[in-house]
Amino acid sequence: MRYPKYIEDDLNFPDFYPVTMRYPELALEDPVQSLRNTLGKIVPGAGIRRGDSVAIGVGSRGIANLSSFVSQICRCMADIGAKPFIIPSMGSHGGATSDGQIKVLEKLGVTEKICGAPVISSMDVIEVGETIDGVPIFFSKDAFEMDHTICINRIKPHTKFKGPVESGIYKMLCIGMGKHRGALIWHQMALKHGFTHLLKSMGDQLIARTNVRFGIAVVEDFYDKTLHVEAIAAQDLYMRESELMDMARAYFPHLPFKELDVLIIEQIGKEISGAGMDPNVTGRTFDLMEDDFSSTIEVGRVVILNLSEKTSGNGIGLGNADIITEKVFQALDYESTLMNALTSISLRKAFIPVRLPNDKKAIQAAFTTLGPLNPDDVRAVIIKDTLHTANFFASEALLPVLQKIDNVQIGKSQPLLFNSNVDLTI
Repeated sequence: MRYPKYIEDDLNFPDFYPVTMRYPELALEDPVQSLRNTLGKIVPGAGIRRGDSVAIGVGSRGIANLSSFVSQICRCMADIGAKPFIIPSMGSHGGATSDGQIKVLEKLGVTEKICGAPVISSMDVIEVGETIDGVPIFFSKDAFEMDHTICINRIKPHTKFKGPVESGIYKMLCIGMGKHRGALIWHQMALKHGFTHLLKSMGDQLIARTNVRFGIAVVEDFYDKTLHVEAIAAQDLYMRESELMDMARAYFPHLPFKELDVLIIEQIGKEISGAGMDPNVTGRTFDLMEDDFSSTIEVGRVVILNLSEKTSGNGIGLGNADIITEKVFQALDYESTLMNALTSISLRKAFIPVRLPNDKKAIQAAFTTLGPLNPDDVRAVIIKDTLHTANFFASEALLPVLQKIDNVQIGKSQPLLFNSNVDLTI
């Protein structure tokens, strides 16, 4: 591909400062033991007996300790003589194929060998009822045909809407356990009935009409470590999840800025955020009924340098950036990305931004398309991804803002460095 001649010229980038946000260390000392304790309280009253089959719904998010948590749940079921089975609970992710969803779990360390239970993956669903105006409700056929279902998910702010519950157990029941058909119906009909209203209605019906016994809610801290893990009985899920949402919001990672000229994101991916890169961090949404995020932060140019390995080519969210590298384009599984975008009614998230040959030129293009700004005056930040914002690099122009923040540690300045492939190595 031929690129405009001007990008062949070098740019004198400003120096960048390593920044660490000093948040309280609140992570659980032994998250697996905490899970074991909460399972010990709920399992005896869940009606699970020796010989019963138990579906364990596991999603596509990169949750801290996920593999260990799933292993512990399987072990707990086996200890009482039940037969656990792992069910991918991720809507259309993995290209909306059974094999693709198995591969997603494998990259998250959730396999039969590691967790001690078979993985049963299919896209088959059954219709278990209807809700508002006859909206059909779907549920995994594999899970429905078992004696019991348990779901584990992280509680966190959603990337598409705001409400009492957002991304958590209720969403996993409606969208994840609904497989591709359930995910598609929910996203389509939410545009008519509202995301929150439909989520509550469908979730209530699923709990009443299926074999869901309890959910396991995980909340993470500023450093993406396990802050809280709790097993919640099905009938208490909505109320308790809404309480845990308040905790999740309080400890959600974010950048300490209201305005940036350039945000450089080293990687995006489905295990990082359902939107690839979280609009709660970037402020970037260009979609139907997504108007709750622009107030978080305003960014002039967003640059994506890589897709994560665990996203398996699903580049959902790249359309909310302005510039990507050739690495991102070449790693893209566009069929998987498009399936995700069409299912979630988020077409913009699959758009292809301006692409440039390497990290240096991508960053350079961001700096030189802001208007008549001297590079030294550009307010720029580099983050690993939207899950990890406690540590980042900030350009010199942001020092006056950072120096007014109490819980910040600013290191020595350093220039932007690139390797022989012109990849960023700062």
